Amino acid sequence: MSASTIKGLNIARRFAMYWAMLDAPAIQLSEVSLTLPSLAGPVPILRGIDFSVKRGEAVAVLGPSGAGKSTLLAVIAGLEKADTGKVSVAGQALDGLGEDALALVRRRSIGIVFQFFHLIPTMTAIENVAVPLELAGRRDAFAAARTALESVGLGHRLRHFPSQLSGGEQQRTALARAFAPRPAVLLADEPTGNLDRATGDHVIELLFGLRAEHATTLVMVTHDPAIAARCDRIVRIAEGRIANV
Repeated sequence: MSASTIKGLNIARRFAMYWAMLDAPAIQLSEVSLTLPSLAGPVPILRGIDFSVKRGEAVAVLGPSGAGKSTLLAVIAGLEKADTGKVSVAGQALDGLGEDALALVRRRSIGIVFQFFHLIPTMTAIENVAVPLELAGRRDAFAAARTALESVGLGHRLRHFPSQLSGGEQQRTALARAFAPRPAVLLADEPTGNLDRATGDHVIELLFGLRAEHATTLVMVTHDPAIAARCDRIVRIAEGRIANV
């Protein structure tokens, strides 16, 4: 076999691997179970979850309190380790990874927005957004943070501390922080749960606008049917099991 033929085969293999990667789900959970300790004894939280999300898809997760919705997001983010099953996010298997490796996956591929804003109180808005970028080694961390804050209408609040921001402004800062690294996957856990209706509606408009702009895969836990209806698909979870897919 000639050198040119071998080179051609290697290029073909690389293209095949590239297209296979594009076809792979952004999120894939197979037979995932998780039990957590409690004073009353072990409590099963997730029970044999099979769940996949296509690249660029938006999925809403609905279910009653205590059904396992937030735990499902925590497992996808690598913040909780499943007892059994396999978890893959953005082409990276999370099974068996240590805390440092999981943190690296989150830094590169996963944005997270919580109900409570989790901003660092001693840092300004721009510093809160720049921190994860600096940890990722971005030399343009503050320039990117400024751009991200401007994209959520907070270009005039860069130097304000969280205590000087309204609840809606704090959540918009959290959105900017989540989207600034351009994650492949965004996980949102009741992102409007701590806001009044009008402010929450504004935050949701921003979230879906940024998600469309960056073609980000979205998994959102919500109790609001109107928000869920904006997603491509709704998944219901009950007693730690997917009730429909």
